[in-house]
Amino acid sequence: MASASADLPDDVATLQALLIAARAETAAHLLMIEKLKAQLAKLRRMQFGQSSEKLDAAIHQLELALEDVEEGTAARTVLERAVMPATPDTRQHPVRRPLPDHLPREEIVHWPAGIADGDLGCGCQACGGQLRRLGQDETEVLERVTQFKVVRHIRPKIVCRLCEAIVQAPMPSLPIERGRPGPGLLAHVLVAKYADHLPLYRQSEVYAREGVDLDRSTLADWVGSAAALLTPLAEAIGKHAMAGRALHADDTPVPVLAPGFGKTATGRLWVYVRDERPHAGDAAPAVLYRYTPDRKGVRPQGHLQGFAGYLHADGYAGFDKLYAGSPGKRAAIAEVACWAHVRRKFFDIHQANASPVAAEALRRIGELYQVEDAVRGRPPDERRRSRQEHAVPRLANLRTWFDTTLPKLSGKSELARAIRYGLSRWPALTRYADRGDLEIDNNAAERAIRPLAIGRKNWLFAGSDKGGERAAVIYTLIGTARLNGLDPQAYLRDVLARIGDHPINRVGELAPWNWTSHARTVAPTEAVVEGAAGPR
Repeated sequence: MASASADLPDDVATLQALLIAARAETAAHLLMIEKLKAQLAKLRRMQFGQSSEKLDAAIHQLELALEDVEEGTAARTVLERAVMPATPDTRQHPVRRPLPDHLPREEIVHWPAGIADGDLGCGCQACGGQLRRLGQDETEVLERVTQFKVVRHIRPKIVCRLCEAIVQAPMPSLPIERGRPGPGLLAHVLVAKYADHLPLYRQSEVYAREGVDLDRSTLADWVGSAAALLTPLAEAIGKHAMAGRALHADDTPVPVLAPGFGKTATGRLWVYVRDERPHAGDAAPAVLYRYTPDRKGVRPQGHLQGFAGYLHADGYAGFDKLYAGSPGKRAAIAEVACWAHVRRKFFDIHQANASPVAAEALRRIGELYQVEDAVRGRPPDERRRSRQEHAVPRLANLRTWFDTTLPKLSGKSELARAIRYGLSRWPALTRYADRGDLEIDNNAAERAIRPLAIGRKNWLFAGSDKGGERAAVIYTLIGTARLNGLDPQAYLRDVLARIGDHPINRVGELAPWNWTSHARTVAPTEAVVEGAAGPR
C-alpha cells in the first residue's frame, strides 16, 4: 500500500506497545514452530517402514499447523515494518540462494522518464547536456505463468557528460520484498491453497518436481504477508456488502488446533453475500467472510452491527436478537427464512421411506419455485406482482395443508418435526412474497459456503484466530472475484502487482467490480436496493 502505516496510531507509546506485543507473539510462534517441527520429525521416523492411516493423518495435520504458524509470523513482520522507521538492518541474515540458472530469463528494461527505448539523444533534463550510459542495476524476480521463469528487471543508469547528473527508472514495487515472488506466482500460491485446496507443503512438493526449491516455510511467509497486504481491500469489499438492502448469511465449522497441540477444536467461518442480480439490481455482487473462534450469538451481531435491511438466514438462534429491536423502536433487520431448508427436511424423509406426505409437501413447495423461475432476473415490481398473483395463494393453501396434516401425524415423527419447523418460521418464510427484491431461499450463502466445506480438510488453524482471519481475507477476494465473473488468479495477480503503490484511501478502486482488465474469462457464479433504512 502506498502508505503502509496510514492506519496506525500516531502516539509513540502506543506504537511501541504494538511493536513489543508483535515481537513477543513472534517469539512465541518461533518456539511453536520448533516444537511442531520436532513432533513432525518424530512422526516421520515412526512412519518409516510402516503404513498407518492415523499416522499419515497426524503428519498431515502437523504440516498444516506449521503452515498456519509461519503465515502468522510473516503477517506480524508486516506490522513491525509499518511501525518501525526505515533504519539500516545490521542483523545477519541467511544468504539468499540464487535463482535457478536453468530457468528461462525474460528481461524488462525500465528506462528513465523522457528516454524512449534507450535513445540518449534527447539530452539531459537537468541541463541539456549529452547523455551516456553509466551502467545498470539488475533485480531478478521468480515468476510463474504456465511454467516457472525468472523475470530480470534491468534499470540502466544514465549520466550526463556535462553535469554528471544521473537518472534511473525506479524499480517497480513488489508485493513482498523478501524472497521476491512475482505477483503471478504469489497469486498462484493463494489460489492453489484457498480455491484448489492444495496445502503449502504439497505445493512445495509440486514445485520441487519442476526444479524450484520453495520450502513450506517460504510459502507460508508469502501467504501471511499477502494476507496482511490485502486486508484493507477485503474490508472495502465488506463495506460494500453491508451497504445493500438484503444480505444472505450462513456459517460453517472449521478445524482449529488448540494450544498445546492436543485435540482439534472448532472455529467458525461466517459468510455474508450481497447479490442483487436476481432482481436486476445495479450493485455489484460481493461476499464477505469472517472468522470467529466459536458460534456465540455476539459474533454475527458484531458483524452486522452497521447493517439495516433484510437478512436471509437459517433458524440459528444467534440471529434472533438482531430481529428483536427495542421497546418502541422497530428492528433494523428483518428475517427472511429459507424455503430450501424446509424443502430439504421433506426431501430427506421422502428419500428414506418414500412418504406420500413428504411427496405432497415437495410438490407444493416445488410450485413456489416454479413461480420464482418465471421471474428470475426481472425487476422488483414485476417480481412482486407475480408473487402476489401466483405465490401468495399457494402459500395460503400450503399453510392450510400444514395445519390440517399435522394433527394426523405422530408428534415425534420426522414429518411432524418438519411441518412444525415450517409453521414456526411462517412469517419469515412468507416475507419474500410481499417484495420483489428478496429471495425465496438462502442458496446464495450456501453456494459461498460450499468451497469451504470441500477445502477444510486441507488447512488447519494452529491455535490462533489469526489463521482464520487470514483465510477470511483471501476467501473474500476469491469469492467476490468469482461472483463478478473474474478468474481469481488473474485478478489477484493484477491486484498484487498494483496494491503496493495504490493509495490506501482509494483501495476500493481495486475491488473486482472496478477491475478493467481484459481477463474476464469466466462466467459469473449463479445468483441476487441501496439504502440503510430498516425493513418495512
